[in-house]
Amino acid sequence: MTKKVLITGATGFVGSRLVKALEDNSYQCVILSRNAQRAQSKLSRIIDIQKHSFKEWDGKSSLVDIWPEDAEAAINLVGENISNKRWSEKQKEKIEKSRTLATNAVVEAINEKGEKCKTFISASAIGVYPANKSELLKEDSGVGSGFLSDVCQKWEESAKKVKPETRLVIGRIGVVLGQEGGALSKLLPIFKLGLGGPVGKGEQIMSWIHVDDLVNAIIYSLENENISGEYNWVAPGPVSNKVFSKSLAKALRRPAIFPAPPFGLKLAMGEMSSIVLDSQNISSEKLQSVGYTFKYPDIDSAMKNIAESA
Repeated sequence: MTKKVLITGATGFVGSRLVKALEDNSYQCVILSRNAQRAQSKLSRIIDIQKHSFKEWDGKSSLVDIWPEDAEAAINLVGENISNKRWSEKQKEKIEKSRTLATNAVVEAINEKGEKCKTFISASAIGVYPANKSELLKEDSGVGSGFLSDVCQKWEESAKKVKPETRLVIGRIGVVLGQEGGALSKLLPIFKLGLGGPVGKGEQIMSWIHVDDLVNAIIYSLENENISGEYNWVAPGPVSNKVFSKSLAKALRRPAIFPAPPFGLKLAMGEMSSIVLDSQNISSEKLQSVGYTFKYPDIDSAMKNIAESA
């Protein structure tokens, strides 16, 4: 079993949960961060930082000189949050480069110094697929067009430059649900006040995953050598935005009767509103076929868990 793992994006919503889970499973993490001291301070609340090592890295410079040669795996989660700011041309460039430059640097280091690095797990997103298609989309369904798909394609192309001796897993992540971050961090306060509701008619399909399942899927991919290539990291039960909103409201024991008008979102968010308005029906069949069992396979069990800790 792999014991030393290098991680980028370890202080984020998903990354911090992953580091905790890896520690619980007796892994030692090499954590790359722009500010090692700040990363230690943040993660010290949930892990024993003495068990891990921290290295400073700006997210784009070469990693060859600081690569830990005894690292047997690398997990790449780094990337600018796509919903942080409106998508100006400058912000679009930042979103793309934060992913491609970081991935290029990790791949370069693995190829040059990572003789012991047997596994490379790199994040991507379901944004790679076409939007607003009625059919269930699988890993071989082809790619879409537009900004998000272009970014995901370039992101994945960077990861695929890793040497063939290193097992590559690309996880296409859906809408991540959890209390501390992701989509629900902005929705929970609104729904707690009873002011939530679907977006428009709420017919758009949302392909989601509970953060615990995402972390578990990453570790499952790390530990199972038969897993390689692209996988959709989404739960088995995609739901309409209307069902999603009703499930969240039910878990919080609040009504969900205030629909958000699509034109208002377009006005407020600009092109970024596509995150909320586009429909994507994504299959988890391939992940299940390699033996992964979901802790939260349906939206009601996921929302119930999140509401209990909210």
